[in-house]
Amino acid sequence: MTTLPDPARFAHVTDWVFDLDNTLYPHHSNLFSQIDVKMTAYVGELLSLPRDDARKLQKELYREYGTTLNGLMTRHGIDPDDFLEKVHDIDYSWLVPDPVLGTAIRQLPGRKFIFTNGDRRHAERTARQLGILDHFDDIFDIVAAGLNPKPARQTYEKFAALHAVTGHNAVMFEDLARNLSVPKSLGMTTVLIVPRNFEPTFSEIWERDAAEEDDVDFVTDDLATFLTTIVGRE
Repeated sequence: MTTLPDPARFAHVTDWVFDLDNTLYPHHSNLFSQIDVKMTAYVGELLSLPRDDARKLQKELYREYGTTLNGLMTRHGIDPDDFLEKVHDIDYSWLVPDPVLGTAIRQLPGRKFIFTNGDRRHAERTARQLGILDHFDDIFDIVAAGLNPKPARQTYEKFAALHAVTGHNAVMFEDLARNLSVPKSLGMTTVLIVPRNFEPTFSEIWERDAAEEDDVDFVTDDLATFLTTIVGRE
């Protein structure tokens, strides 16, 4: 079940860190499905594979290397810029602007960051379509991470060092529980974003991360309401 927060549990937070895909926009918008299809097509074209084989390999790379990009770079030495440009060539109009979320993020006390395994251009386009881009202090993307994706510990440490983020004073919002394990170990409060009513419209069984449930402090299927509850404190 989803849990609304006790605002007092967030009174100490000065840094608010948000994943992008399926976190800042709802899972049911299905935006990431466009990227997923583009990644399958990229793998197929690169290796001359039929679609089903390309998709199977894409998911294998994702599981083994953290991102499809990381796997393709490691195994096939691809150009990351070419990959990122092609897989993010999508229709952002699928996203509906979210003024309630924007107001809640703007009212959060302290700094706000987007921390994504995607690239900055994709993050900017997504946040702009949602109407929330101007509320963030910075975007830490896969390029800033040295192309080393979450959940690699050194990537979180690089983000924290760059922005002088102290774990105890930070909260991390993510749609993948495995990406909350390191933030939890660094002292961050952790919030898992799940699909509405826990009914995923486009996900894989192996993405559910039951083994990392102990690293999750809060669960919600409605980020805007969750944040509105926090900023509603006196």
